[in-house]
Amino acid sequence: MKKQFGAAVKRSFDRALGYVLVAGLATGLVWGAGAAAAQENPQTAPPGQTPAAPAKPGLQKRPSQSSGQSAAQSSGQDSADTKKPEKRITPDEAKELFALVDQLMQFSSEETGLPVKSQVKRQLTSRAEVESYLKEKFDEDESAKRMQRGEIVLKKFGLLDHDFDLKPFLLDLLKEQIEAYYDSKTKTVNMLDWVDVEEQKPVLAHELTHALQDQHVDLEKWGDQTPDEVSTDYKDDIDHLSKDEMDTAREAVTEGQATAVMMDNILKPMGKSLIKDPEVVEYIKHQMVGTSDSPVMARAPLLLSESLLFPYREGLSFVQDVWMDKGQGQAFAGALDRPPSSTWEIINPREFEKAKIPMVPLMPDIHPLLDKVYKPYDIGQVGELDLHILTQLFGGESAARDLTPAWDGGIYWAGQRLSAKTPAEQASTKSISLFYLSAWKSNEAATAFAQLYAKSLGRKYSGLKKDVAAQRTLPAEAPSGTVEQVFTTDEGPVTITTRGKLVMVAESFDLPMARKLTQMVLDAQGTGDMRQARMIKPVLPGAPDRGMRTLSGGFVKLFAESGVMKAAVAPAVRLAAPSTPF
Repeated sequence: MKKQFGAAVKRSFDRALGYVLVAGLATGLVWGAGAAAAQENPQTAPPGQTPAAPAKPGLQKRPSQSSGQSAAQSSGQDSADTKKPEKRITPDEAKELFALVDQLMQFSSEETGLPVKSQVKRQLTSRAEVESYLKEKFDEDESAKRMQRGEIVLKKFGLLDHDFDLKPFLLDLLKEQIEAYYDSKTKTVNMLDWVDVEEQKPVLAHELTHALQDQHVDLEKWGDQTPDEVSTDYKDDIDHLSKDEMDTAREAVTEGQATAVMMDNILKPMGKSLIKDPEVVEYIKHQMVGTSDSPVMARAPLLLSESLLFPYREGLSFVQDVWMDKGQGQAFAGALDRPPSSTWEIINPREFEKAKIPMVPLMPDIHPLLDKVYKPYDIGQVGELDLHILTQLFGGESAARDLTPAWDGGIYWAGQRLSAKTPAEQASTKSISLFYLSAWKSNEAATAFAQLYAKSLGRKYSGLKKDVAAQRTLPAEAPSGTVEQVFTTDEGPVTITTRGKLVMVAESFDLPMARKLTQMVLDAQGTGDMRQARMIKPVLPGAPDRGMRTLSGGFVKLFAESGVMKAAVAPAVRLAAPSTPF
Protein backbone atom coordinates (compact mmCIF):
# COMPACT_ATOMS: atom_id res chain seq x y z
CA MET A 1 0.00 0.00 0.00
CA LYS A 2 7.02 3.13 -0.82
CA LYS A 3 3.23 2.38 1.45
CA GLN A 4 0.69 -0.13 2.86
CA PHE A 5 -2.54 -1.10 4.63
CA GLY A 6 -2.40 0.43 8.06
CA ALA A 7 -0.34 3.06 9.71
CA ALA A 8 1.60 0.94 12.05
CA VAL A 9 1.52 -1.64 9.39
CA LYS A 10 2.22 0.98 6.86
CA ARG A 11 5.23 2.26 8.59
CA SER A 12 6.21 -1.20 9.66
CA PHE A 13 6.17 -2.80 6.31
CA ASP A 14 7.03 0.51 4.94
CA ARG A 15 9.81 -0.32 2.68
CA ALA A 16 10.39 -3.81 3.63
CA LEU A 17 8.33 -4.93 0.76
CA GLY A 18 9.21 -2.02 -1.27
CA TYR A 19 11.32 -3.40 -3.97
CA VAL A 20 11.56 -7.08 -3.98
CA LEU A 21 12.02 -6.69 -7.66
CA VAL A 22 10.60 -10.04 -8.60
CA ALA A 23 12.24 -9.76 -11.95
CA GLY A 24 14.35 -6.77 -11.87
CA LEU A 25 12.27 -3.61 -11.74
CA ALA A 26 13.14 -2.12 -8.37
CA THR A 27 14.50 1.07 -6.88
CA GLY A 28 17.46 -0.14 -5.04
CA LEU A 29 17.60 -3.52 -3.57
CA VAL A 30 18.69 -4.32 -0.14
CA TRP A 31 17.70 -1.32 1.93
CA GLY A 32 21.09 0.24 1.56
CA ALA A 33 22.88 -2.82 2.63
CA GLY A 34 26.34 -1.54 2.12
CA ALA A 35 26.22 1.80 3.77
CA ALA A 36 28.44 1.59 6.78
CA ALA A 37 30.61 -1.00 5.12
CA ALA A 38 31.09 1.12 2.06
CA GLN A 39 32.50 3.86 4.23
CA GLU A 40 34.76 1.60 6.24
CA ASN A 41 35.65 -1.22 3.86
CA PRO A 42 38.62 -0.53 1.60
CA GLN A 43 37.22 -2.98 -0.96
CA THR A 44 34.84 -0.38 -2.32
CA ALA A 45 36.15 0.67 -5.71
CA PRO A 46 36.28 4.33 -6.66
CA PRO A 47 34.80 5.22 -10.05
CA GLY A 48 36.79 3.65 -12.87
CA GLN A 49 38.81 1.21 -10.74
CA THR A 50 38.66 -2.58 -10.71
CA PRO A 51 36.63 -4.07 -7.85
CA ALA A 52 38.28 -5.94 -5.01
CA ALA A 53 36.72 -8.78 -3.04
CA PRO A 54 33.07 -8.37 -2.00
CA ALA A 55 32.49 -5.91 0.81
CA LYS A 56 30.24 -6.63 3.76
CA PRO A 57 26.99 -4.66 3.75
CA GLY A 58 26.61 -2.28 6.63
CA LEU A 59 23.53 -1.62 8.70
CA GLN A 60 21.62 1.39 7.32
CA LYS A 61 18.34 3.09 7.38
CA ARG A 62 17.91 2.84 3.63
CA PRO A 63 19.45 0.41 1.71
CA SER A 64 0.32 -11.77 -3.76
CA GLN A 65 -4.15 -16.53 -1.95
CA SER A 66 -4.08 -17.88 1.05
CA SER A 67 -1.01 -17.00 2.96
CA GLY A 68 0.81 -19.74 1.17
CA GLN A 69 2.98 -22.34 2.81
CA SER A 70 4.66 -21.74 6.09
CA ALA A 71 7.87 -19.82 6.42
CA ALA A 72 9.40 -22.94 7.89
CA GLN A 73 8.81 -24.75 4.61
CA SER A 74 10.25 -21.78 2.78
CA SER A 75 13.33 -21.85 4.97
CA GLY A 76 13.80 -25.52 4.33
CA GLN A 77 13.71 -25.02 0.59
CA ASP A 78 16.07 -22.10 0.82
CA SER A 79 18.46 -24.13 2.94
CA ALA A 80 18.45 -26.92 0.38
CA ASP A 81 19.11 -24.49 -2.43
CA THR A 82 22.09 -22.89 -0.71
CA LYS A 83 23.83 -26.25 -0.50
CA LYS A 84 24.15 -26.39 -4.28
CA PRO A 85 27.39 -25.08 -5.79
CA GLU A 86 26.95 -21.48 -6.75
CA LYS A 87 28.65 -19.79 -9.64
CA ARG A 88 30.45 -16.56 -8.78
CA ILE A 89 31.32 -13.64 -10.99
CA THR A 90 34.93 -13.81 -12.17
CA PRO A 91 37.36 -10.89 -11.68
CA ASP A 92 37.14 -10.12 -15.41
CA GLU A 93 33.34 -10.10 -15.29
CA ALA A 94 33.42 -7.85 -12.24
CA LYS A 95 35.75 -5.47 -14.03
CA GLU A 96 33.32 -5.41 -16.97
CA LEU A 97 30.40 -4.58 -14.66
CA PHE A 98 32.29 -1.81 -12.92
CA ALA A 99 33.30 -0.28 -16.24
CA LEU A 100 29.63 -0.14 -17.24
CA VAL A 101 28.64 2.11 -14.35
CA ASP A 102 29.75 5.41 -15.89
CA GLN A 103 28.37 4.44 -19.31
CA LEU A 104 24.96 3.48 -17.91
CA MET A 105 24.89 6.52 -15.66
CA GLN A 106 25.13 8.68 -18.76
CA PHE A 107 22.43 6.65 -20.49
CA SER A 108 20.13 7.06 -17.50
CA SER A 109 20.79 10.79 -17.46
CA GLU A 110 19.84 11.13 -21.13
CA GLU A 111 16.69 9.05 -20.62
CA THR A 112 15.48 10.97 -17.56
CA GLY A 113 16.84 14.45 -18.19
CA LEU A 114 18.32 14.34 -14.67
CA PRO A 115 21.91 15.64 -14.68
CA VAL A 116 24.88 13.69 -13.35
CA LYS A 117 26.12 15.80 -10.46
CA SER A 118 28.72 13.39 -9.09
CA GLN A 119 30.17 9.96 -9.74
CA VAL A 120 28.78 6.90 -8.00
CA LYS A 121 30.87 4.42 -6.05
CA ARG A 122 30.49 0.75 -6.88
CA GLN A 123 31.15 -2.55 -5.12
CA LEU A 124 30.41 -6.28 -5.19
CA THR A 125 28.88 -8.08 -2.26
CA SER A 126 28.32 -11.79 -1.58
CA ARG A 127 25.15 -13.73 -0.78
CA ALA A 128 26.34 -14.52 2.75
CA GLU A 129 26.99 -10.85 3.45
CA VAL A 130 23.60 -9.78 2.11
CA GLU A 131 21.82 -12.46 4.15
CA SER A 132 23.72 -11.44 7.27
CA TYR A 133 22.78 -7.84 6.67
CA LEU A 134 19.12 -8.69 6.17
CA LYS A 135 19.02 -10.68 9.40
CA GLU A 136 20.59 -7.80 11.30
CA LYS A 137 18.17 -5.43 9.64
CA PHE A 138 15.15 -7.45 10.73
CA ASP A 139 16.49 -7.90 14.25
CA GLU A 140 17.50 -4.30 14.89
CA ASP A 141 15.94 -1.89 12.43
CA GLU A 142 13.04 0.19 13.72
CA SER A 143 11.17 -0.13 10.45
CA ALA A 144 11.24 -3.93 10.69
CA LYS A 145 10.07 -3.78 14.31
CA ARG A 146 7.13 -1.62 13.31
CA MET A 147 6.35 -4.07 10.53
CA GLN A 148 6.27 -6.98 12.93
CA ARG A 149 4.05 -5.00 15.28
CA GLY A 150 1.65 -4.23 12.44
CA GLU A 151 1.41 -7.91 11.51
CA ILE A 152 -1.44 -8.41 13.98
CA VAL A 153 -3.55 -5.72 12.29
CA LEU A 154 -3.08 -7.34 8.88
CA LYS A 155 -4.24 -10.62 10.35
CA LYS A 156 -7.26 -8.90 11.89
CA PHE A 157 -8.16 -7.56 8.45
CA GLY A 158 -7.79 -11.05 6.99
CA LEU A 159 -4.90 -10.03 4.73
CA LEU A 160 -2.63 -12.61 6.36
CA ASP A 161 -3.65 -15.96 7.83
CA HIS A 162 -3.56 -16.11 11.61
CA ASP A 163 -0.86 -18.80 11.62
CA PHE A 164 1.35 -17.04 9.07
CA ASP A 165 4.83 -16.20 10.40
CA LEU A 166 5.73 -12.98 8.61
CA LYS A 167 9.34 -12.32 9.60
CA PRO A 168 11.01 -15.56 8.40
CA PHE A 169 8.94 -15.51 5.23
CA LEU A 170 9.99 -11.95 4.40
CA LEU A 171 13.62 -12.82 5.02
CA ASP A 172 13.40 -15.77 2.62
CA LEU A 173 11.54 -13.68 0.06
CA LEU A 174 14.13 -10.91 0.11
CA LYS A 175 17.00 -13.39 -0.10
CA GLU A 176 15.39 -14.89 -3.18
CA GLN A 177 14.42 -11.68 -4.90
CA ILE A 178 17.22 -9.15 -4.45
CA GLU A 179 19.16 -8.47 -7.63
CA ALA A 180 21.12 -5.30 -6.81
CA TYR A 181 20.73 -2.13 -4.81
CA TYR A 182 21.78 1.48 -4.63
CA ASP A 183 22.70 2.71 -1.15
CA SER A 184 21.61 6.34 -0.90
CA LYS A 185 23.58 6.86 2.29
CA THR A 186 26.98 5.92 0.94
CA LYS A 187 26.14 6.83 -2.68
CA THR A 188 27.21 3.34 -3.73
CA VAL A 189 25.69 0.95 -6.26
CA ASN A 190 25.97 -2.61 -4.96
CA MET A 191 26.15 -5.55 -7.34
CA LEU A 192 25.79 -9.19 -6.32
CA ASP A 193 28.64 -11.58 -6.99
CA TRP A 194 26.37 -14.59 -7.57
CA VAL A 195 24.02 -13.05 -10.17
CA ASP A 196 24.84 -13.55 -13.86
CA VAL A 197 26.52 -10.55 -15.50
CA GLU A 198 24.00 -10.35 -18.36
CA GLU A 199 21.16 -10.22 -15.84
CA GLN A 200 22.87 -7.50 -13.84
CA LYS A 201 23.43 -5.16 -16.79
CA PRO A 202 19.79 -4.01 -17.04
CA VAL A 203 19.63 -3.95 -13.25
CA LEU A 204 22.51 -1.50 -13.23
CA ALA A 205 20.58 0.88 -15.47
CA HIS A 206 17.71 0.62 -13.00
CA GLU A 207 19.79 1.24 -9.89
CA LEU A 208 21.81 4.07 -11.39
CA THR A 209 18.54 5.86 -12.11
CA HIS A 210 18.05 5.81 -8.34
CA ALA A 211 21.45 7.43 -8.02
CA LEU A 212 20.33 10.27 -10.31
CA GLN A 213 17.09 10.63 -8.36
CA ASP A 214 19.11 10.80 -5.17
CA GLN A 215 21.29 13.56 -6.57
CA HIS A 216 18.13 15.47 -7.54
CA VAL A 217 16.01 15.24 -4.35
CA ASP A 218 18.03 13.38 -1.66
CA LEU A 219 16.12 10.12 -1.39
CA GLU A 220 16.97 9.68 2.29
CA LYS A 221 14.73 12.62 3.19
CA TRP A 222 12.37 12.62 0.22
CA GLY A 223 11.25 9.03 0.52
CA ASP A 224 11.13 8.46 4.27
CA GLN A 225 9.04 11.05 6.03
CA THR A 226 6.70 9.06 8.25
CA PRO A 227 6.77 9.52 12.04
CA ASP A 228 7.61 6.60 14.30
CA GLU A 229 4.99 7.42 16.90
CA VAL A 230 1.54 5.88 17.03
CA SER A 231 -1.16 8.54 16.77
CA THR A 232 -2.72 9.05 20.21
CA ASP A 233 -4.97 12.09 19.81
CA TYR A 234 -7.32 13.72 17.32
CA LYS A 235 -4.80 16.20 15.95
CA ASP A 236 -2.30 13.47 15.14
CA ASP A 237 -5.06 11.28 13.67
CA ILE A 238 -5.88 13.95 11.11
CA ASP A 239 -2.21 14.61 10.35
CA HIS A 240 -1.45 10.93 9.79
CA LEU A 241 -4.49 10.31 7.64
CA SER A 242 -3.88 13.33 5.45
CA LYS A 243 -0.45 12.04 4.39
CA ASP A 244 -0.86 8.32 4.75
CA GLU A 245 -0.11 7.15 1.21
CA MET A 246 2.62 9.61 0.30
CA ASP A 247 5.54 7.23 0.71
CA THR A 248 3.85 4.45 -1.27
CA ALA A 249 3.15 6.84 -4.14
CA ARG A 250 6.72 8.12 -4.06
CA GLU A 251 8.10 4.58 -4.15
CA ALA A 252 6.03 3.97 -7.27
CA VAL A 253 7.49 7.10 -8.87
CA THR A 254 11.11 6.16 -8.18
CA GLU A 255 10.68 2.50 -9.10
CA GLY A 256 8.56 3.31 -12.14
CA GLN A 257 11.17 5.74 -13.45
CA ALA A 258 14.01 3.28 -12.85
CA THR A 259 12.08 0.47 -14.52
CA ALA A 260 11.33 2.66 -17.54
CA VAL A 261 15.04 3.42 -17.97
CA MET A 262 15.91 -0.27 -17.60
CA MET A 263 13.36 -1.20 -20.26
CA ASP A 264 14.58 1.41 -22.71
CA ASN A 265 18.14 0.24 -22.17
CA ILE A 266 17.01 -3.14 -23.49
CA LEU A 267 14.63 -1.83 -26.18
CA LYS A 268 16.76 0.82 -27.86
CA PRO A 269 19.33 -1.58 -29.37
CA MET A 270 16.28 -3.28 -30.93
CA GLY A 271 15.14 0.04 -32.44
CA LYS A 272 12.24 0.34 -30.00
CA SER A 273 11.31 2.37 -26.91
CA LEU A 274 8.55 2.76 -24.32
CA ILE A 275 7.30 5.87 -26.10
CA LYS A 276 7.39 4.57 -29.68
CA ASP A 277 6.15 1.11 -28.72
CA PRO A 278 3.83 1.61 -25.72
CA GLU A 279 2.34 -1.88 -26.05
CA VAL A 280 5.59 -3.24 -24.59
CA VAL A 281 4.55 -2.05 -21.14
CA GLU A 282 1.47 -4.29 -21.03
CA TYR A 283 3.62 -7.23 -22.11
CA ILE A 284 6.13 -6.50 -19.36
CA LYS A 285 3.44 -6.07 -16.69
CA HIS A 286 1.90 -9.43 -17.55
CA GLN A 287 5.34 -11.04 -17.27
CA MET A 288 5.85 -9.78 -13.70
CA VAL A 289 4.97 -13.00 -11.94
CA GLY A 290 6.84 -15.62 -9.99
CA THR A 291 9.08 -17.92 -12.00
CA SER A 292 10.29 -21.49 -11.55
CA ASP A 293 13.39 -20.21 -9.79
CA SER A 294 11.30 -18.12 -7.35
CA PRO A 295 9.52 -20.72 -5.16
CA VAL A 296 9.14 -18.34 -2.21
CA MET A 297 7.51 -15.65 -4.35
CA ALA A 298 5.21 -18.29 -5.85
CA ARG A 299 3.63 -18.97 -2.46
CA ALA A 300 3.65 -15.44 -1.10
CA PRO A 301 0.32 -14.11 0.25
CA LEU A 302 -1.48 -11.80 -2.15
CA LEU A 303 -0.72 -8.80 0.05
CA LEU A 304 3.03 -9.37 -0.20
CA SER A 305 3.21 -10.20 -3.90
CA GLU A 306 1.05 -7.24 -4.89
CA SER A 307 2.94 -4.88 -2.59
CA LEU A 308 6.21 -6.07 -4.05
CA LEU A 309 5.12 -5.63 -7.66
CA PHE A 310 3.04 -2.45 -7.36
CA PRO A 311 5.85 0.16 -7.56
CA TYR A 312 7.36 -1.56 -10.60
CA ARG A 313 4.20 -2.49 -12.45
CA GLU A 314 1.88 0.44 -11.78
CA GLY A 315 4.82 2.80 -11.39
CA LEU A 316 5.98 1.92 -14.90
CA SER A 317 2.53 2.63 -16.36
CA PHE A 318 2.35 5.91 -14.47
CA VAL A 319 5.70 7.12 -15.82
CA GLN A 320 4.91 6.00 -19.37
CA ASP A 321 1.55 7.81 -19.40
CA VAL A 322 2.93 11.07 -18.00
CA TRP A 323 5.92 10.85 -20.36
CA MET A 324 3.66 10.40 -23.40
CA ASP A 325 1.17 13.08 -22.29
CA LYS A 326 3.43 15.73 -20.75
CA GLY A 327 6.96 14.94 -21.88
CA GLN A 328 10.19 13.77 -20.28
CA GLY A 329 10.52 16.71 -17.88
CA GLN A 330 7.16 16.11 -16.19
CA ALA A 331 7.61 12.33 -16.09
CA PHE A 332 10.96 12.51 -14.31
CA ALA A 333 12.08 15.75 -12.66
CA GLY A 334 8.48 17.00 -12.48
CA ALA A 335 7.22 13.88 -10.71
CA LEU A 336 10.10 14.09 -8.23
CA ASP A 337 9.57 17.79 -7.52
CA ARG A 338 5.77 17.55 -7.28
CA PRO A 339 5.13 13.88 -6.51
CA PRO A 340 1.73 12.20 -6.32
CA SER A 341 0.40 11.61 -2.81
CA SER A 342 -1.73 8.49 -3.25
CA THR A 343 -1.95 5.13 -4.99
CA TRP A 344 -5.12 6.50 -6.63
CA GLU A 345 -2.98 8.98 -8.57
CA ILE A 346 -0.49 6.27 -9.53
CA ILE A 347 -3.26 4.00 -10.82
CA ASN A 348 -5.02 6.95 -12.49
CA PRO A 349 -2.18 9.10 -13.90
CA ARG A 350 -4.52 11.34 -15.90
CA GLU A 351 -6.06 12.50 -12.60
CA PHE A 352 -2.56 13.31 -11.40
CA GLU A 353 -1.92 15.28 -14.59
CA LYS A 354 -5.06 17.35 -13.88
CA ALA A 355 -3.65 18.09 -10.40
CA LYS A 356 -6.73 16.55 -8.80
CA ILE A 357 -6.33 16.15 -5.06
CA PRO A 358 -7.53 12.85 -3.57
CA MET A 359 -10.09 13.12 -0.79
CA VAL A 360 -9.90 11.30 2.52
CA PRO A 361 -13.02 10.54 4.60
CA LEU A 362 -13.16 12.60 7.78
CA MET A 363 -12.14 11.01 11.06
CA PRO A 364 -14.06 12.46 14.03
CA ASP A 365 -12.54 12.68 17.50
CA ILE A 366 -13.07 9.10 18.66
CA HIS A 367 -10.75 9.27 21.65
CA PRO A 368 -13.28 10.31 24.33
CA LEU A 369 -15.34 7.24 23.41
CA LEU A 370 -12.53 4.69 23.04
CA ASP A 371 -9.52 5.64 25.13
CA LYS A 372 -10.92 4.28 28.41
CA VAL A 373 -10.99 0.79 26.92
CA TYR A 374 -8.36 0.85 24.17
CA LYS A 375 -4.79 1.91 23.55
CA PRO A 376 -4.44 3.39 20.03
CA TYR A 377 -2.54 0.86 17.95
CA ASP A 378 -2.77 1.81 14.28
CA ILE A 379 -4.49 4.28 11.99
CA GLY A 380 -4.37 4.85 8.26
CA GLN A 381 -6.00 5.06 4.90
CA VAL A 382 -7.26 2.10 2.94
CA GLY A 383 -6.08 3.35 -0.43
CA GLU A 384 -6.95 2.13 -3.90
CA LEU A 385 -4.12 -0.41 -3.88
CA ASP A 386 -5.27 -1.73 -0.51
CA LEU A 387 -8.87 -1.94 -1.68
CA HIS A 388 -7.84 -3.83 -4.82
CA ILE A 389 -5.93 -6.39 -2.73
CA LEU A 390 -8.78 -6.71 -0.24
CA THR A 391 -11.47 -7.27 -2.85
CA GLN A 392 -9.35 -9.67 -4.88
CA LEU A 393 -8.57 -11.69 -1.78
CA PHE A 394 -12.21 -11.79 -0.65
CA GLY A 395 -13.95 -12.13 -4.01
CA GLY A 396 -11.42 -12.95 -6.71
CA GLU A 397 -10.25 -11.00 -9.73
CA SER A 398 -13.76 -10.25 -10.98
CA ALA A 399 -14.73 -8.59 -7.68
CA ALA A 400 -11.56 -6.52 -7.69
CA ARG A 401 -12.10 -5.52 -11.32
CA ASP A 402 -15.71 -4.44 -10.65
CA LEU A 403 -15.32 -2.73 -7.28
CA THR A 404 -11.95 -0.98 -7.49
CA PRO A 405 -13.08 1.67 -10.02
CA ALA A 406 -16.14 2.36 -7.80
CA TRP A 407 -14.05 3.01 -4.68
CA ASP A 408 -14.00 6.58 -3.37
CA GLY A 409 -11.80 6.53 -0.25
CA GLY A 410 -11.30 4.68 3.00
CA ILE A 411 -9.84 4.98 6.52
CA TYR A 412 -9.35 2.60 9.44
CA TRP A 413 -8.38 2.64 13.11
CA ALA A 414 -7.23 -0.20 15.35
CA GLY A 415 -6.91 -0.24 19.11
CA GLN A 416 -5.63 -2.80 21.59
CA ARG A 417 -7.63 -3.55 24.71
CA LEU A 418 -6.05 -2.16 27.86
CA SER A 419 -6.99 -5.44 29.53
CA ALA A 420 -4.48 -7.32 27.33
CA LYS A 421 -1.51 -7.45 29.70
CA THR A 422 0.64 -10.48 28.87
CA PRO A 423 2.77 -10.85 25.70
CA ALA A 424 0.56 -13.76 24.62
CA GLU A 425 -2.61 -11.70 25.03
CA GLN A 426 -1.10 -8.76 23.17
CA ALA A 427 0.05 -11.01 20.31
CA SER A 428 -3.48 -12.30 19.73
CA THR A 429 -5.94 -10.72 17.28
CA LYS A 430 -8.50 -11.05 20.08
CA SER A 431 -6.85 -8.08 21.77
CA ILE A 432 -7.45 -5.88 18.72
CA SER A 433 -10.65 -4.07 17.74
CA LEU A 434 -10.83 -2.12 14.50
CA PHE A 435 -13.20 -0.13 12.37
CA TYR A 436 -13.01 0.52 8.65
CA LEU A 437 -14.99 3.17 6.77
CA SER A 438 -15.16 2.91 2.98
CA ALA A 439 -16.74 5.42 0.59
CA TRP A 440 -18.13 4.50 -2.84
CA LYS A 441 -19.25 6.25 -5.99
CA SER A 442 -22.71 4.67 -5.90
CA ASN A 443 -25.15 3.08 -3.45
CA GLU A 444 -25.00 -0.10 -5.49
CA ALA A 445 -21.22 -0.39 -5.13
CA ALA A 446 -21.47 0.23 -1.38
CA THR A 447 -24.06 -2.53 -1.02
CA ALA A 448 -21.98 -4.94 -3.12
CA PHE A 449 -18.89 -4.32 -0.99
CA ALA A 450 -20.84 -4.75 2.26
CA GLN A 451 -22.09 -8.13 1.01
CA LEU A 452 -18.60 -9.18 -0.08
CA TYR A 453 -17.09 -8.20 3.26
CA ALA A 454 -19.80 -10.07 5.17
CA LYS A 455 -19.12 -13.22 3.14
CA SER A 456 -15.40 -12.95 3.95
CA LEU A 457 -15.82 -13.01 7.74
CA GLY A 458 -15.78 -16.81 7.88
CA ARG A 459 -12.19 -16.87 6.59
CA LYS A 460 -10.85 -15.06 9.67
CA TYR A 461 -13.31 -15.84 12.48
CA SER A 462 -14.64 -19.10 13.89
CA GLY A 463 -18.07 -19.48 15.42
CA LEU A 464 -19.49 -16.97 12.93
CA LYS A 465 -23.26 -16.51 13.24
CA LYS A 466 -25.66 -13.85 12.07
CA ASP A 467 -27.27 -12.15 15.07
CA VAL A 468 -30.80 -11.64 13.74
CA ALA A 469 -32.14 -10.56 17.13
CA ALA A 470 -29.57 -7.78 17.42
CA GLN A 471 -30.33 -6.57 13.91
CA ARG A 472 -33.94 -5.96 14.98
CA THR A 473 -32.70 -3.47 17.59
CA LEU A 474 -31.17 -0.96 15.18
CA PRO A 475 -31.04 2.39 17.02
CA ALA A 476 -34.11 4.55 16.34
CA GLU A 477 -31.91 7.55 15.53
CA ALA A 478 -30.33 5.77 12.56
CA PRO A 479 -31.29 7.63 9.35
CA SER A 480 -33.80 6.08 7.00
CA GLY A 481 -32.17 3.66 4.57
CA THR A 482 -29.50 2.51 7.03
CA VAL A 483 -28.86 -1.23 6.76
CA GLU A 484 -27.07 -3.01 9.60
CA GLN A 485 -25.71 -6.56 9.63
CA VAL A 486 -24.63 -8.01 12.99
CA PHE A 487 -22.57 -11.14 13.52
CA THR A 488 -21.20 -12.95 16.55
CA THR A 489 -17.70 -14.46 16.39
CA ASP A 490 -15.08 -15.97 18.67
CA GLU A 491 -13.50 -12.50 18.89
CA GLY A 492 -16.67 -10.53 19.62
CA PRO A 493 -19.38 -8.82 17.55
CA VAL A 494 -18.93 -7.59 13.99
CA THR A 495 -21.26 -4.94 12.57
CA ILE A 496 -21.43 -3.92 8.91
CA THR A 497 -23.53 -0.80 8.40
CA THR A 498 -24.45 0.62 4.99
CA ARG A 499 -25.72 4.16 4.68
CA GLY A 500 -26.03 5.38 1.10
CA LYS A 501 -22.53 5.37 -0.43
CA LEU A 502 -20.79 4.61 2.88
CA VAL A 503 -19.95 1.28 4.51
CA MET A 504 -18.78 1.15 8.13
CA VAL A 505 -17.32 -2.06 9.55
CA ALA A 506 -16.70 -2.39 13.31
CA GLU A 507 -14.98 -5.55 14.55
CA SER A 508 -14.64 -6.83 18.13
CA PHE A 509 -16.15 -3.78 19.88
CA ASP A 510 -19.05 -4.57 22.18
CA LEU A 511 -22.33 -3.90 20.37
CA PRO A 512 -23.33 -0.65 22.15
CA MET A 513 -19.87 0.84 21.55
CA ALA A 514 -19.81 -0.37 17.93
CA ARG A 515 -23.11 1.38 17.28
CA LYS A 516 -22.06 4.63 18.92
CA LEU A 517 -18.81 4.59 16.98
CA THR A 518 -20.57 3.80 13.70
CA GLN A 519 -23.04 6.66 14.14
CA MET A 520 -20.24 9.07 15.06
CA VAL A 521 -18.09 8.20 12.03
CA LEU A 522 -20.94 8.10 9.51
CA ASP A 523 -22.47 11.36 10.78
CA ALA A 524 -19.07 13.05 10.44
CA GLN A 525 -19.17 12.53 6.67
CA GLY A 526 -22.19 14.81 6.26
CA THR A 527 -25.04 14.28 3.82
CA GLY A 528 -25.66 14.84 0.15
CA ASP A 529 -23.41 14.19 -2.82
CA MET A 530 -20.33 15.76 -1.21
CA ARG A 531 -19.27 14.21 2.06
CA GLN A 532 -16.98 15.97 4.49
CA ALA A 533 -13.40 15.11 3.86
CA ARG A 534 -9.90 16.32 4.40
CA MET A 535 -7.82 17.07 1.36
CA ILE A 536 -4.24 15.93 1.11
CA LYS A 537 -2.09 18.98 0.61
CA PRO A 538 0.95 18.64 -1.64
CA VAL A 539 4.28 18.47 0.18
CA LEU A 540 7.17 20.39 -1.28
CA PRO A 541 10.49 18.60 -1.83
CA GLY A 542 12.36 18.24 1.43
CA ALA A 543 9.39 19.23 3.59
CA PRO A 544 8.64 16.86 6.48
CA ASP A 545 5.84 14.38 5.85
CA ARG A 546 4.44 13.11 9.12
CA GLY A 547 2.01 10.66 7.58
CA MET A 548 1.69 7.02 8.52
CA ARG A 549 1.24 4.34 5.89
CA THR A 550 -1.58 2.30 4.42
CA LEU A 551 -2.06 -1.43 4.95
CA SER A 552 0.10 -2.33 1.98
CA GLY A 553 2.33 0.73 2.22
CA GLY A 554 4.79 -0.68 4.70
CA PHE A 555 5.48 -3.66 2.51
CA VAL A 556 5.80 -1.54 -0.60
CA LYS A 557 8.38 0.61 1.15
CA LEU A 558 10.28 -2.33 2.61
CA PHE A 559 10.58 -4.11 -0.72
CA ALA A 560 11.47 -0.98 -2.63
CA GLU A 561 14.18 0.06 -0.21
CA SER A 562 15.70 -3.39 -0.16
CA GLY A 563 16.69 -3.27 -3.79
CA VAL A 564 15.49 -4.24 -7.21
CA MET A 565 13.54 -7.49 -7.24
CA LYS A 566 14.01 -10.52 -9.46
CA ALA A 567 10.31 -10.53 -10.33
CA ALA A 568 10.71 -7.10 -11.86
CA VAL A 569 14.00 -7.82 -13.61
CA ALA A 570 13.14 -11.16 -15.17
CA PRO A 571 10.64 -9.69 -17.65
CA ALA A 572 13.28 -7.24 -18.79
CA VAL A 573 15.76 -10.04 -19.40
CA ARG A 574 13.14 -12.07 -21.28
CA LEU A 575 12.33 -9.03 -23.40
CA ALA A 576 15.73 -9.30 -25.04
CA ALA A 577 15.26 -12.96 -25.94
CA PRO A 578 14.93 -13.80 -29.66
CA SER A 579 11.54 -15.46 -29.05
CA THR A 580 9.97 -12.29 -27.62
CA PRO A 581 7.05 -11.06 -29.78
CA PHE A 582 8.61 -7.60 -29.85
